[in-house]
Amino acid sequence: MKRHPVTIKDIARQLNVSVATVSRALRGLPDIHPDTRQAVLTLAQEWDYQPNQLATSLVKSRTRTIGIIAPNLGYYFFSTAVHGIEEVAYAAGYSVLLTQSKESYQRELTNLQDLARGQVDGLIVSISRETSDYEHFTKLQRRGVPLVLFDRDCEALDVSKVLIDNHAAAYEATDHLLTNGCRRVALLAGPAYLSLTSQRRRGYLDALAAHGLPADESLVAYGDYSQTNAVELTHRLMSLPNPPDGLLALSDRIAVGALIALKERGVRLPDEVALVGFNNEPLNALLTPSLTSVAQPAEEIGREAARLLIAQLESPQPVPPVVLILPTYLVVRESSQKTVSVGLRA
Repeated sequence: MKRHPVTIKDIARQLNVSVATVSRALRGLPDIHPDTRQAVLTLAQEWDYQPNQLATSLVKSRTRTIGIIAPNLGYYFFSTAVHGIEEVAYAAGYSVLLTQSKESYQRELTNLQDLARGQVDGLIVSISRETSDYEHFTKLQRRGVPLVLFDRDCEALDVSKVLIDNHAAAYEATDHLLTNGCRRVALLAGPAYLSLTSQRRRGYLDALAAHGLPADESLVAYGDYSQTNAVELTHRLMSLPNPPDGLLALSDRIAVGALIALKERGVRLPDEVALVGFNNEPLNALLTPSLTSVAQPAEEIGREAARLLIAQLESPQPVPPVVLILPTYLVVRESSQKTVSVGLRA
């Protein structure tokens, strides 16, 4: 498998024909034997040859431009992470081209193709929630374009990644609720198929087990990340015959939806139900009650992603993939602090 941008010289060498023959075959010119033409076209497709666009650009020169695909810059986490990427990129003499997938696979695919045509030197990506086919990224790798993932893992891609320990973060948040007196902690999760959701769910379940509490599937509610959906799911949980006395929301947007629903029901926080979110957005301190949340080092995640990509771009030799796991910490506020004082983890 080719690990550098494919040129017509590569194809000519593989087929033991001249560069001119390959060039004429690719351009559909006459005087080429049909078998030779077919062999050239087949190999060019197999090796993802890109004439006069990305591959040619990378062979001849570098643009010192980095492409970014983020799910949604309206989210505090992603806008902050992008700030970190830009900070490191500009300091190293790189420009950035920024796009948003809006959690759409098709838009992600289009963005990647547009960035490739713009001849970026490498890409930093947080994969959309809709994406389950990663061929557009593996094609990019086969062309020799460096790729770094951030925030969202993808086991199918053997590339550098900057992530958090989702299991440990959810474990700590659940443990906090249980330590503060909760005994029926519900999980307001994102889509069940996401690796992020699965990792945080395992952390939640392991914390329950550590406290000697059984798992109760009726207390796990999957949905999207919209506030409206979170309101609906919270009402559903609170309508159970034995409702929860604690809620772990896997994003602050979900947590705000939960807070709205609890207030609509006249539930007192944290006396009747304690609530913890995820992301530690600035709004959390202004809510009533203020929202306890897991803080992620968003800007540092962006900076590290940029450093990993630039290290690949600047190295004369291939750089093995690196996976960085950055720590989180729990910011305790009024929404979860019932009786026991819990210190913050360093």
